[in-house]
Amino acid sequence: MTRAWRLFALALLLAVLAGCATPRRPDVPPGMQAWSGRLSLNMDGAQPFSAGFELKGTPASGELTLLTPLGGTAGVLTWSPGSATLRSSRETRQFASLEALVTEVTGTPLPVAALFDWLEGRATEVPGWQVDVSQVGQGRLRAQRTSPAPAADLRVAFEH
Repeated sequence: MTRAWRLFALALLLAVLAGCATPRRPDVPPGMQAWSGRLSLNMDGAQPFSAGFELKGTPASGELTLLTPLGGTAGVLTWSPGSATLRSSRETRQFASLEALVTEVTGTPLPVAALFDWLEGRATEVPGWQVDVSQVGQGRLRAQRTSPAPAADLRVAFEH
């Protein structure tokens, strides 16, 4: 995978997870989790990424829509047990799991399952990550990875 594709895919992934436009609230059936807002991811050695997002579902099955600054859809990530799909206006790609998709796109693993807990205000421990859920009640979350390299800083501003 070329560096240019990785940067594009990383930007697309982050946009799906987290622009000037205010994202619309995702519609979800009762019992499912949903958030919308903005996110940014800064990783050592990579271009910073920022996007609007709509996230709904669970760690096992869900959908993440990344939004452009004007509120259009940059890409959609969907997952269920045993598969994950990344759709953009350019292509659709299939993966064996959400973790495989995230690792392929960003070049590094990210704790997607823990993100659901973090957004609910539960500081689930992930090796190498430090999470600050003290401002979740105000719609703010920050998580930093110190190891393994590259270091990463994830910031999310959201509505539940």
